[in-house]
Amino acid sequence: MPVGVVLRRTPGVTQWAKYAWKAIAVLPGAAETNWQLLREQDGVSDFHAATLSLELHGSDAESYLHGLSAEVPCVYVVLRDSDATEHSLEVTLVTASPYEAQDYADTGEEIIEKVPMPDGLIAWVRDFALEHHHEERFKKRRRDKTDIGAVEDGIGDARISQLADVYRSPVKAKKERLQ
Repeated sequence: MPVGVVLRRTPGVTQWAKYAWKAIAVLPGAAETNWQLLREQDGVSDFHAATLSLELHGSDAESYLHGLSAEVPCVYVVLRDSDATEHSLEVTLVTASPYEAQDYADTGEEIIEKVPMPDGLIAWVRDFALEHHHEERFKKRRRDKTDIGAVEDGIGDARISQLADVYRSPVKAKKERLQ
C-alpha cells in the first residue's frame, strides 16, 4: 500500500541545528510526491516528504500483531541524513513491524520515528496479520542417546598418571617449584 509520510520542520533551538524534524503522520493511499509543502505557520512547516510502499510479509505476522497490541498502534518511519536534498533528510522506509524498526535502531545510523497508525491502516494490517499468523506449537526438545561420558578428551592434566582424580593438580611439579 502506498503510504505518504508527513514531516514537521520546526526552528532549531541550538546554534548547531537550524531545524528540528519530526514525523507526525502517515497518509495511507497517498499519491507520489516529493517534499510538497502542506502547511506553514509561525515558522513551523509540514511537508508531505515522500510516498513509500508499506509492504507486509506473512513471515512477520507475529510482529505486526505485537505492534497492534500496543496502547497506540504505530507505524515506524526510518529517516536517514542526506546532503543530496535541500531538506537534509531522506525517508528510507515505512514499516508496521516493531521488530524491523528495532533492527534499524540498533545500527544507530538511521532516525526511527514512531507515528500513530490511522484507523483504516490498523484494520488493513490486522486483517493481514490474522490471516497469515500461525501459532507455533511448543515442541519439547529431547536429548539424544549419545553417551558423552565415554570419551574423556581434554579432561585433567596429562602429567597425572592415575585416573582416580583427573582434576587434581600435579604434585611433582608443585614440589619442584617450591624448592
